Parts: sequence; C-alpha cells; structure tokens
Amino acid sequence: MDRVEALARLNRRMLEEYSRRTTDALRAALPVRLALPHLEPVLALNVTKEAHKDALVIRCAAAALASGSPPGRTTVQRLFEETKSIDRTFLDRVGMFPVGIVIRYEDVAPVRTQRIERLLFSAYRILGAWRTADGLRTALRASYPQPELERELYDMLKLYALETNALSRSVRLPALLTPLRERLARGMYGVMNAAAVQLARDLSRVVYRRGADEPRAHRVDSYAN
Repeated sequence: MDRVEALARLNRRMLEEYSRRTTDALRAALPVRLALPHLEPVLALNVTKEAHKDALVIRCAAAALASGSPPGRTTVQRLFEETKSIDRTFLDRVGMFPVGIVIRYEDVAPVRTQRIERLLFSAYRILGAWRTADGLRTALRASYPQPELERELYDMLKLYALETNALSRSVRLPALLTPLRERLARGMYGVMNAAAVQLARDLSRVVYRRGADEPRAHRVDSYAN
C-alpha cells in the first residue's frame, strides 16, 4: 500500500470511529433517538462521502508535494468545486431512504472550504515528513508535537461536525418527526463536538504511546491496513 492510500485509509477509519461514537451517544438521547432509525443510513453514507472527499484532498496534497509546489488558495477552491460531484452521488443514494436533504452551499461553503484547507496542508506536511520517516506513526510525530496534533485533529473533526450540522438542518424527515429537526440538529452537534474532543485526545495518545506498551490493534499503522 502506498503512503497516500495509507493516509487516506487512516483518515477514513478515523471518520468511521467518529460516526460510531456519535451514533452510540445519540441512541442514549431523547428525543433525538426517535429520529435516529431514519438518519443512521444517511449518517453512514455521509461518512463514505466525506472519506471520498478527503481522499481527493490527500491525493492533491501528494501531487503538490511531488511537483515541489505547495498548494494554495486556488487549489482549495478547485477542490471545493470537485466535491460537488461527490455530493450529487450522495444525494442520489439518499433518495432511496424516507428522508431528504438539500445542500445549501451558502451555508456549507465556508466550513467545507476551511476543512479542505486544513486537511490539504496537514496531508502535505505529513506526507513530506514521511519521505524520511519510518512509517506513518513516525511521520505524524515528526509533523506535530502531541498537543498540536490533538488540536489539529479536533479542529478538523469540529469542522466535520459543523458541516454535518448544516446538512442536518435541511433534512426532510417524515411528517411526524419534522418538529424534532431543530432539536435534532442542536443535539447532534453537541454530541459530535464532545466525541471530537475525546477522539482527538485518544488518537494523539495512540500516536505518542510507547511501542512496547501499545497493543497491535491500537497502533496507528494498523488503522491504515
């Protein structure tokens, strides 16, 4: 597996874990859990959508690194436009479920642009360090001190939560559940933010944990396999 694919897979595994923790927490929250059976398939598709978009960004970072030209604002805007085709595939698949989503780009664009920019420069930094580092974990350590890594992970997860929150406010639920939509959006963002804090802390600790004390199942490189 090449480095770009490994980093993209690690990112996908992180998003899947983030979604799992969020869904588990939402199941315990009333009245949010009343709408959850309608939303869980959409949340799963959303993870696939976001992982696809992030892989696009990571590949772009790798191409910039190979060319010797750091990515700039024009690259971020181009990537934003390219993500819209991924959105269209997502919306086509959501149409199979008894919910609907309208993506209001005037709400989504500022947050998504920030997230693309953060991931683009972070991937560029990590892949650059990986040129001389022995493995992904070493590259992550070379790229960020632990507190900075934790903050970077949290900031990217928070941007993911903000975009999901914007989408959740435009979800069309079955008529009986429509009054819950605003409460659902508020509850989901609160849960996602709390999960982001803990997940960023957990992942940064895994990166900096001593190898001898770290079970194989929890090693960073195992997330990329």
